[in-house]
Amino acid sequence: MLDNDIKEVLVSKEQLEEINARLGAQITRDFADKNLLVIGILKGSIYFMTDLTRCIDLPLKLDFMAVSSYGGGTTSTGAVQIIKDVDINLVGYDVLLVEDILDSGRTLDYVRTMLSARGANSISIVTLLDKPARRVVDLTPDYVGCDVPDEFVVGYGLDYDQKYRNLPYIGALKREIYE
Repeated sequence: MLDNDIKEVLVSKEQLEEINARLGAQITRDFADKNLLVIGILKGSIYFMTDLTRCIDLPLKLDFMAVSSYGGGTTSTGAVQIIKDVDINLVGYDVLLVEDILDSGRTLDYVRTMLSARGANSISIVTLLDKPARRVVDLTPDYVGCDVPDEFVVGYGLDYDQKYRNLPYIGALKREIYE
């Protein structure tokens, strides 16, 4: 039923599995001698973070933040709101921020700057999807699953109006659904 609202599949379930395995192996190598704290940006990152951390072969801790710059719309307002902050003191940790999609960059830039002031050893960013065509902030993620075109994408945690998160793939939503 949800599939009827999708214009095209951009990243299949199998491709998502390959992305998680590739990124997990790379992160395992890069953080081998570090004190890893993985922070997921809710709600969109939950599926990606869950599958990705299963592919990271290191001891790690998990925490979450809930932030928003979209409200109920389809484009970022630019005003970042912290809805839920991390619970763990960041001093002594190498933080990996997990994001579902890097679009304008405003939210992630704000979060990275805010967390940098809290004494972490380092802060890195992994994003499942990168949409460089929409970037308004000079922000380059450390790890990227794949690039996506300038389409409104849903599935695997990404939503429109809190729907479509449970699709097992990433799809471009038909324009008539969100306009």
